[in-house]
Amino acid sequence: MGHEVLGAPTPWAPPATGAVVVYRGATVIDGTGGPARTATSIVTDGATIRAVVPDAEIADTTATVVDLTGHFVVPGLIDSHQHIATPPDRAAAEAMLRRQVHGGVTAIRDMADDLRQVAELARAALVGEIPGPDIHFAALMAGPTFFDDPRTQQVSQGGTPGAVPWMQAITDETDLPLAIAMARGTGARAVKIYADLTGDTVAALTAEAHRQGLAAWAHGTVYPASPGEVVDAGVDTVSHSSALAQEGTRHPLTTYKDKPPFEYDRFADGDDPHLQALFERMREQGTILDATAGMWANYFAAEATDPESQARVRANSRMAARITAHAYRVGVPVSAGSDYETAPERPFPALHDEMAFLVRECGIPAAQVIRSATLVGAMSMGAQDVMGTLEEGKLANFAVLSANPLDDMAHLADIEFVVKRGRGYDRSDYQPAAPGR
Repeated sequence: MGHEVLGAPTPWAPPATGAVVVYRGATVIDGTGGPARTATSIVTDGATIRAVVPDAEIADTTATVVDLTGHFVVPGLIDSHQHIATPPDRAAAEAMLRRQVHGGVTAIRDMADDLRQVAELARAALVGEIPGPDIHFAALMAGPTFFDDPRTQQVSQGGTPGAVPWMQAITDETDLPLAIAMARGTGARAVKIYADLTGDTVAALTAEAHRQGLAAWAHGTVYPASPGEVVDAGVDTVSHSSALAQEGTRHPLTTYKDKPPFEYDRFADGDDPHLQALFERMREQGTILDATAGMWANYFAAEATDPESQARVRANSRMAARITAHAYRVGVPVSAGSDYETAPERPFPALHDEMAFLVRECGIPAAQVIRSATLVGAMSMGAQDVMGTLEEGKLANFAVLSANPLDDMAHLADIEFVVKRGRGYDRSDYQPAAPGR
């Protein structure tokens, strides 16, 4: 007689098709950047949205009805720049993912980590073994000189940094089709082009990644490849507004470890012409800017303990805000990414702070910031066909708020509950971790 094998429990699994719920009476901010729609119903069927229509179009129904009168609904938020396993720590990562989904984040773009752990976390969150957002992740590629960085040691334990499929050193002799195929084998959706590579190599990596069906996500400056060379290579996204300040610099670009100083005076008064030309090319090509604009003010400021470093952080923050605002004005699609997480005892994820920074310091209208954190975030992962807006056929991912985020982005903290793939997460069920845990 055979033995029955049972899988791990899936208490957070999506509901089955046929489980229909009508969320009625809401004011819906759909993620397109358009005006809010009042008296609107969202009809979900299992893990997907069946309809988003005026309440009046919903006839009497035997489906479960949730009254959202007086509430505001936004699509599930997407953090387009996260790291959840550098170094790998399963308990810490699960706590981070739990806070994100209870804070309205239903998907993240992981920008290189120990993909052995990330892939398992992505699977567990997808099937419902653990609470957390969907995870789309990249395998990192850089020049050999980068791989004495201690972070590469942390994520390659048991292997050699630069010689594992999720973290590869690229040279002129590298078999690029094989390297990209190895990256694909990790489950990655993209390659992250990081540092110490020429513009020609960035272009070759991008072309081969696209040929094999992977996206190309790159740092704004890859050293010695300039921002212009990175954009001209055809990458899908570039990360870090402040990295784009190296476009048109009078200093030579050599290696990641030998970055030239930022020329703050170029951004003090008006728009820089070098960036204007770069942003026009990005707009024409549809290249997404993963801005991480608030990282200096929201993360590095806490680490700056002396007057000199504090002044540098403030200057970098102002520069990042100006560059991000310039990109937005030109029409570059800007996504909302954090590149860090807040302390475990904090009640909400870092993406909330990034969105507030985009409104407050970059002057981007609230509706467009929500679009950056939803539709453009989905575009940054190549997932806009299934998430990012509230419309028929997409995943049932949304957050229900008791106050209007268009009035004040701080109202993102007024979450009543989150729906991810049709499964509800009540905010009252979430408890922050104890300090130091």
